Amino acid sequence: MIKIVYINTDGKFNENTYLIDGLPLFGMQGSIALYAIENEGETLLIDSSLSLMARKIILKLKEFGIYPAQKLSLLLTHSHWDHTLGVKRLKRLMKDVEIEVFASSNAIKHLKNPDFMNEPFEVKVNPIDNVTSLNDGDIIDLNGLELKVLNFFGHTMDSISIFDKKNKNIFVGDAIMNKRKNYYQATFMPPEFNESELLKTFQKLRDISNELDSIALSHYGVWTGDDFKQIVKDMEEVHFRTKNAIINWYKENPSSNYIAKKYRETFTPNAIRYKGKNIELLEGTMSWFLEGLRRSGFL
Repeated sequence: MIKIVYINTDGKFNENTYLIDGLPLFGMQGSIALYAIENEGETLLIDSSLSLMARKIILKLKEFGIYPAQKLSLLLTHSHWDHTLGVKRLKRLMKDVEIEVFASSNAIKHLKNPDFMNEPFEVKVNPIDNVTSLNDGDIIDLNGLELKVLNFFGHTMDSISIFDKKNKNIFVGDAIMNKRKNYYQATFMPPEFNESELLKTFQKLRDISNELDSIALSHYGVWTGDDFKQIVKDMEEVHFRTKNAIINWYKENPSSNYIAKKYRETFTPNAIRYKGKNIELLEGTMSWFLEGLRRSGFL
């Protein structure tokens, strides 16, 4: 039987890696996945979720037995608010250890001056300074566990992935797609969506897919085995199918409510979380999709 690790399953899913359900986005469980990679006393936390999740993150790291750590680092897959808001509070609450923050070299300017990246979402994010920049091909060494940094641009132009060759896993942030049972969404969010770079990212993942057995998504968890292979197979088709559908629906009726209902009916009819009044949650996502397409010239 193929093992699937869902976001609501906090805990270890390979020899070195733990999943933390970094809820709540829109007040709903199972919205944000954080990951902690540990080896020989060193821990790398991937993304920070929201400020209100900081105490849960620390509690889970202690529960897993990987905090306090000899060394603790925090890597941001990209500079959107739902991945960066918790940085300041985590650092305040973990004063016993100096936390080094990593991000793409392209993200440094956005982290220092976050308004550009977060204005479309109407979210206020505090500046983040003292960030160590990473570039394509860089290696993060956790006491002998080598993690390779890959530029996975498209969703944003500062998105990076972490390739853990030993455990045959890749952490991709929002760079490929977001997926949970009976629901998936594409990546064309504002303000930096770039389709040509996204297609390069798809090819990068295809090129190394034979060295992988799982993919860790920041929304909504880990997919392994045949489910990982299905994501690789479907990711480009998902992008174009959802993009073209949303553009056509927008021409019929530019209302985000109309588009949300069409999206649910067409792509995720069995997604319970968007039934009834919860359509408002999907409507918010559709408004972001529309802004991403508008800013990148598709609308």
